[in-house]
Amino acid sequence: MIDYKVENSSFRDPSGFLFYHNQNIYRQINKSYKENYDQLIDSGLYDQLVQSGLLIPHKEVDISPPKKDDFYKIIQPERISFISYPYEWSFSQLKQAALTTLEIQKIAMKYEMTLKDASVYNIQFKENKSLLIDTLSLEKYEEGQPWKAYRQFCQHFMAPLALMCHKDIRLNQLFRIYVDGIPLDLASALLPTKTRAMFSLLTHIHVHAKSQKRYEHKQVNVKKISLSKRSFEGVIQSLQSGISKMKWNFTDTEWGDYYSDTNYSEESFLHKKEIVKDSITKIKPKMVWDLGANTGVFSRLASEQNIPTIAFDVDPVAVEKNYLDCKKNNEKNLLPLLLDLTNPSPYLGWENKERVSFMERGPTDMVLALALIHHLAISNNLPFERIAQFFQKICRYLVIEFIPKNDSQIQRLLATREDIFVDYNQEEFEAAFGKYFEIIESISIKNSERIVYNMKNKL
Repeated sequence: MIDYKVENSSFRDPSGFLFYHNQNIYRQINKSYKENYDQLIDSGLYDQLVQSGLLIPHKEVDISPPKKDDFYKIIQPERISFISYPYEWSFSQLKQAALTTLEIQKIAMKYEMTLKDASVYNIQFKENKSLLIDTLSLEKYEEGQPWKAYRQFCQHFMAPLALMCHKDIRLNQLFRIYVDGIPLDLASALLPTKTRAMFSLLTHIHVHAKSQKRYEHKQVNVKKISLSKRSFEGVIQSLQSGISKMKWNFTDTEWGDYYSDTNYSEESFLHKKEIVKDSITKIKPKMVWDLGANTGVFSRLASEQNIPTIAFDVDPVAVEKNYLDCKKNNEKNLLPLLLDLTNPSPYLGWENKERVSFMERGPTDMVLALALIHHLAISNNLPFERIAQFFQKICRYLVIEFIPKNDSQIQRLLATREDIFVDYNQEEFEAAFGKYFEIIESISIKNSERIVYNMKNKL
């Protein structure tokens, strides 16, 4: 038996499980899934989905199985560079993930297979395209069977998208409370009355929620429920049509148009870009996290060098704009994600282990923290030393911008509050960060009092 570690999110499916061995990821396929796996491969469905960019590719490997008694095959799936979760996605990312799931289901039906589950966590982003990462989600289709994954799809996709679109974009954060999707009765109660006149939402949320309520204490024999293939396909088409029509008509938030409302001169802005690009070029990091990325102007200085780059921001407008630009320009190395640094994604799920925290997904090679320090120190009352400690835990190299208190952006923050930040100055900043990082260099931005620091983690 080999030394291995089972992936914490991969224990619910009796068909198999993910495990790590020698820093590689593998999936054991159990005997119970043999017929379904053979159908997936032999029918041509696997090839069709992989060629369409809808399923993670894998190769069969010959290594000793972790659990021999139930072993059929071991496969090695292609690794995703950064795992993200739906509470970190923009509206359009979640919408794309939903449509990807439905497209997979439509194609699978042509090969006499179906999705047995429709978990949002089975979808990830690779080169900014969503794809299924759970090879064992597909099973043989039997004539007359209903879609087993229907309820899950509505809770994981239809309900959160409807709430984000018709109520409040921030309601995707309900995923952090309801890990298995948003309850349909809750979604129905929160949605405005006008959505009852929308056929897809009436059918798949409001009526579905009432049906669940009606039968929640009654025993229902699912095997007796029969649905013709044509009706089955009609359900998928209805879901696809309803989600395709959803559109979030966002308005600019305070920082959504940050770069058109800045105190930089054109020369200063170009010089800052030159400084950051030069820092990235010198270090040659394997991955970059841009914290407070806004719409990703500086993130692209890394992604354009073919470096996988995650552009985090707290503003859903900025993240949405960034993602739509990535799709429009076919940018493969940049992934925009939603993140509140003062309350980052935590561990969630069974034993607080199924969904990994933001910090546990690091450390990364390089962090960009540009025009960020004043938001943390002044807007959120965080001492420099606590900020420095945090950054030391998540990166090896740090490119950070210090903004003096007399800067107009800081004066905007102080306009409606008392200035109690007596320690907010360059000397205190350097002293705090100097405990945890080696300050390689500091460069003043032309025509500005702002300074960009290149730092190396002392650990």
